[in-house]
Amino acid sequence: MHNTAVIICDGKFPTTEYPRYLIRTADFIICCDGALKKFLRNSKAIFGTERLPDRVIGDMDSLSPSMQSKYKDILIQIDEQEHNDQTKAFRWVLENLEGISQLYILGATGEREDHTIGNISLLMEYARTFDLESMGIRVEMVTDHGTIFAATESFEMDCGEGRAVSIFSPDNSLRIRSEGLVWPTDDVIFDNWWKATLNKASRDNVRLEFSHKSIALIILN
Repeated sequence: MHNTAVIICDGKFPTTEYPRYLIRTADFIICCDGALKKFLRNSKAIFGTERLPDRVIGDMDSLSPSMQSKYKDILIQIDEQEHNDQTKAFRWVLENLEGISQLYILGATGEREDHTIGNISLLMEYARTFDLESMGIRVEMVTDHGTIFAATESFEMDCGEGRAVSIFSPDNSLRIRSEGLVWPTDDVIFDNWWKATLNKASRDNVRLEFSHKSIALIILN
């Protein structure tokens, strides 16, 4: 049984200690196919010795035939093009790893802007499509700069006084009443991306109260 898993995407490979710590301590490591080369280049620095991920998932268009042959024992090829490799890996985790309570997505940002925006927005799609709370799985995207997660209803978080907090939502009917932020979000209308960004926690604990069950993205820096 595995408790924590990481999915490493083919964006900017983590360089700071916290996301590398998540890789080092994970029970199960998955690379999207394009991220395998980056993982292999960095594994010794992270683990003190060279090692392989537990699985490599994707359509394998980013791996040469020689690499596919060399690492065939850990490859899972999924050819359908309806979902990107991050989502293919995410779905594989839900279907195959029993006991996962924490899933971290790394390397999903930092290169092409369209890939970055798409990968981040998929967190909302996962929260909207799968009942992750009843499954007992918390999903976070971690970068060198912060942590990103989706929420579908009111919640509290211990983020630390002074932490930068940004809130996004595609639902312009959603109202979010806040407690513990320097600038209250009570009157924000979510009709553009910037509307509730660059806020700051005024205390250690922040509460966000949704007017109805919906979807929002929280970025902590």
